[in-house]
Amino acid sequence: MPRKTIFITKASGEIAPFSEAKLRQSLERAGADLAVRDRIVSEIEKLLFDGMSTKEIYGKAFSILRKHSRPVAGRYKIKQAILELGPSGYPFEKFVGELLKHQGYQTKVGVVIQGYCVSHEIDVEAEKDNKHFMVECKFHNRQGYKCDVKIPLYINSRFEDVKKQWEKRKNHKNKFHEGWVVTNTRFTEDAMQYGKCSGLKLIGWDYPKQGSLSDRINVSGLHPITCLTTLTKPEKKMLIDNMVVLCKELCENPELLTEIGISESRIKRVSKEAKEICTEINNIA
Repeated sequence: MPRKTIFITKASGEIAPFSEAKLRQSLERAGADLAVRDRIVSEIEKLLFDGMSTKEIYGKAFSILRKHSRPVAGRYKIKQAILELGPSGYPFEKFVGELLKHQGYQTKVGVVIQGYCVSHEIDVEAEKDNKHFMVECKFHNRQGYKCDVKIPLYINSRFEDVKKQWEKRKNHKNKFHEGWVVTNTRFTEDAMQYGKCSGLKLIGWDYPKQGSLSDRINVSGLHPITCLTTLTKPEKKMLIDNMVVLCKELCENPELLTEIGISESRIKRVSKEAKEICTEINNIA
């Protein structure tokens, strides 16, 4: 007999059929081998019931992965780890700047730029080849939130003011200028439609199909320190308050852990996990 379809509840409140394929895909992206993927799917299928939340499914999978491999578990929790970069948006802005830098862009984070009419505080200014970008980051620290059309409408009006001033610069008239909105959650249909119509580039967690935020993270191998399972929440907060956002920064400067009072023995454990996350992701990518 065909297996009964189980409907689960997403963070947004939407109801959707449980997808074994999507679960397997997320586990594979994190680096879980076939045997571990099979075990997790089997365990979760035993627990499934109509209305079960994606949060409960994630929690069970994460618990099994953590016992198997901390680096794999850390990579699996990437979406939650980005949410934990808050409550302020600046760490996310820095993270986006680092993603773009990894792709060959020259970036400046948190700059004030004079527009044609007024000045604007820009989250990330980026340049690559003969192209110039104004990147605005919209961070949310809870799942299920969607950026509605008002956000790209507002940002596009700011971009047009900045673009008009940029085009007055020497050698800028023939440059390609583009505004971006990057969010760690999703956009509404109206917001996506406006972006396509206006020429404003929208990047969400899983939008567009190619070049989404999750795609860029997977390709870059850059993961936030909030992925680490060997650090406590207060320790992560202290690092973020000191503008330390990436696991890569801890790999390159383990003394950053000393500065927040972590013992030598724990520094070795944290450094080991950070290096394994960075190294193994680069191998996967």
